[in-house]
Amino acid sequence: MTRRPGPLPDEQDPAGDGHRIGAQLKAARLAGRKTLAEVALESGLTKGFLSKLERDQAAASVASLMRLCQALGIQVGSLFHSSPGEVVRRGDYPPINFGGIGMSEFLLTPEGERRVQAILSEIEPGGGSGDELYGLPADVEFVFVVDGRLEVTLRDHTVVLERGDAFTFPPRKEHCFRSIAEDATTRVLWVFAPALPPETPAETAEETP
Repeated sequence: MTRRPGPLPDEQDPAGDGHRIGAQLKAARLAGRKTLAEVALESGLTKGFLSKLERDQAAASVASLMRLCQALGIQVGSLFHSSPGEVVRRGDYPPINFGGIGMSEFLLTPEGERRVQAILSEIEPGGGSGDELYGLPADVEFVFVVDGRLEVTLRDHTVVLERGDAFTFPPRKEHCFRSIAEDATTRVLWVFAPALPPETPAETAEETP
């Protein structure tokens, strides 16, 4: 059964400890000569919530962040920053903010690598992308659960992944995910091929009536 998006639950959640992107979002808005009200109208988010995002006082679901980037004329991938080197040492993973609630994420591949992109997520119990379905502009998405339990919901079915399980699917197919581990952090490795492009518009799922 398809999970329907709720009434903007992401607007009620505080920002976590992930990479702060408020200044980048505000800079993109100002560069486009747009007001908060204009961006709110185009993205379907509230003006107050956008103001909190720009001050890093709120967290957005993945789908909401993608709609916001689309309204600003930028791609979510443009918010990713990492070391230009080829080696990423354990303990020095560059943090990123890909949206989502109750989770921290890290980019494991070099910023300029376009053939493939690897992201490590650490998700608190019940945390995840948010309930709204979204699609990504890549050909293949590979998911590997390092620890914990992960539920991935697509429009036509739901997949539950345990520790050590892997799942490969076309990311353009709308989906969302959440940790269903009761009392432990779920750690997930995501691999996209090719890398999420910084120069193309984000893709979001159309809401069904």
